[in-house]
Amino acid sequence: MINSLFLCVIVLLTSIFIASISQVILKKSTFKHYDSVIREYINLPVILAYSIFLIANMMTVFAYSAVPLSLGIALETTSYLYITFFGVVIFKEKLTKQKIFSLALIILGILVYALI
Repeated sequence: MINSLFLCVIVLLTSIFIASISQVILKKSTFKHYDSVIREYINLPVILAYSIFLIANMMTVFAYSAVPLSLGIALETTSYLYITFFGVVIFKEKLTKQKIFSLALIILGILVYALI
């Protein structure tokens, strides 16, 4: 049971990370100019991103077969950490004091949940 739970937690965290990568691909594709509205939605980066997102969702469904919903929701907040990291590294977004404080609260919440 514990091995199954541990495996599913790893799968859930991986799916959250993969979904974050999908979001980055989608955001990067918005910076490109396309000839038509249809090409904005039917192009390789968008199709790839949604395919990755579909795989991540299937992994999430599998993970919730053993992960309690309350733990899953706490773990899914790690997506904010991934997205912030990608935003700073890839998109050169500024890391403000408000963002740092918010991320610290998220990490604190995850730690509090893990200790209780």
